[in-house]
Amino acid sequence: MTAPTAAPLLELDDLRMHFPIRKGAFRRVVGHVKAVDGVSLRVEDGETLGIVGESGCGKSTLARTVLRIYQPTSGEIRYRNRSGGTVDLASLSGPALNEIHRDLRMVFQDPQSSLNPRLPVIDIIGEVLSINGIVKGQELEHRVAELMQSVGLRPEYMRRYPHAFSGGERQRIGIARALASNPRLVIADEAVSALDVSVQAQTINLLQDLQERLGLTYLFVAHDLSVVRHISDNIAVMYVGRVVEKAPTAEIFSRPLHPYTEALLSAVPIPDPRLRRRGQRIRLAGEVADPANAPSGCAFHPRCRYATDLCRQEVPQLRSVTSAGHEVACHHAEKLTLNPFANSPVPELT
Repeated sequence: MTAPTAAPLLELDDLRMHFPIRKGAFRRVVGHVKAVDGVSLRVEDGETLGIVGESGCGKSTLARTVLRIYQPTSGEIRYRNRSGGTVDLASLSGPALNEIHRDLRMVFQDPQSSLNPRLPVIDIIGEVLSINGIVKGQELEHRVAELMQSVGLRPEYMRRYPHAFSGGERQRIGIARALASNPRLVIADEAVSALDVSVQAQTINLLQDLQERLGLTYLFVAHDLSVVRHISDNIAVMYVGRVVEKAPTAEIFSRPLHPYTEALLSAVPIPDPRLRRRGQRIRLAGEVADPANAPSGCAFHPRCRYATDLCRQEVPQLRSVTSAGHEVACHHAEKLTLNPFANSPVPELT
């Protein structure tokens, strides 16, 4: 990972994305789905930041808000542009935003639905080049061929349609499309979750190779912690629209501080049968809380085996607890010794 600079490549400050709930004949707003609710993060040049959590915790909404597919309700998305200046993406629109979109690209979850089935590969990748005025004509075909080679596809297949490729090959086309405008930040939204395990490994290795060769920065959204562990420098754990823990990857896996992170880690399969023990997985009761009607206090308290009255009454704030840059939003983080790989007794907390 590149050494941090004075200003990060991307910085989120109290970012919120609330979707209105409308009812009645006059479509009055009766509430909000707080999909992203006060997220603050930093992404340095050359870093891979993993965003993890269960389905419904706000990971994909956060990614789409950063890319400005959604207009954020409030907060700032500060991006350091190529000239070294900082711009707030949340306030941009029109041509200024389109210009920034050349630097920020996304790889979507489902490679089949994210590619237009009516277009050949040369047009799927080439439209990024032509719309942004990067190249055209014969030069465009050469550039598409280079992009296909860079992701491990044969250039002579550029006139084929998406249905003629396997799932892994279609995702490589999606990656080539994302790279067409020479971006600096690539947002991978569950980019390998729809692929077979062996193809996942190939795609992750490809992403890492491209990062090294092209100097890319990744925001990697996933629910598979084993994948995130392999590719990420730092990890942010989300629950009901908030970041509940963030730290360097090794720190998260060796010393989780939030009970939700402990439960997520306990669900990661251990490939060595000699290390498996019966009953080691922590099974959370219930479902992810409703972001339109979150519980009082800590949103995780109805499912947390360590919850106290304080957890039910007061929302914990994300705070630093170690010198290693480990931050957690839990009232009892200093009192707990979490072990995701064994059923340790639950301590009495007050």
